[in-house]
Amino acid sequence: MKRLRCPKCEEIWTFDESRYAPGSVLVFVCPSCSKQFKIRMPAAREAASDDSSASEAVGAAPLAYLTVVENAFHFKQVVPLYEGENVVGRWVRGTKAGAAIKTVDPSVDTTHCRFRVSVKQGEVKCTVQDAPSHTGTFVHHDILQPKEQVLLAEGDVVTIGATTLIFSYSAPE
Repeated sequence: MKRLRCPKCEEIWTFDESRYAPGSVLVFVCPSCSKQFKIRMPAAREAASDDSSASEAVGAAPLAYLTVVENAFHFKQVVPLYEGENVVGRWVRGTKAGAAIKTVDPSVDTTHCRFRVSVKQGEVKCTVQDAPSHTGTFVHHDILQPKEQVLLAEGDVVTIGATTLIFSYSAPE
């Protein structure tokens, strides 16, 4: 699956790039704002050279999810978490946060916290750590100390700034 970002509203969604021939030009319509835009699929030799690093990121399925609870700063969102380190923060153009949240909440840093997802002996584990941020990261109303990592369980509540995240190993409905 390949992730796309709308050039107008910055909405992110995925599509199955394996259904299209290398080098072809695709036209998409954003489901949120109806903006039309084109992308060109990489040519066969480009795809082969990038295959070693890109196949993990593109083909990897999410192992956990964060549900962003709707409040005055943003709407409800579901943020997928992939194996490895997932930096969570406020989305701005050029952000280093791979799991960015669309919000105008000024108390959420652009790189607020880190979720580490790993698979050990077939079991998925996820920990959270403050990035560090200016306002801190809370798990069940307990602030994380510098460099402290907390193992998360299904349904744990993580608070960053004025934003509440609900952690889940399965995709929310």
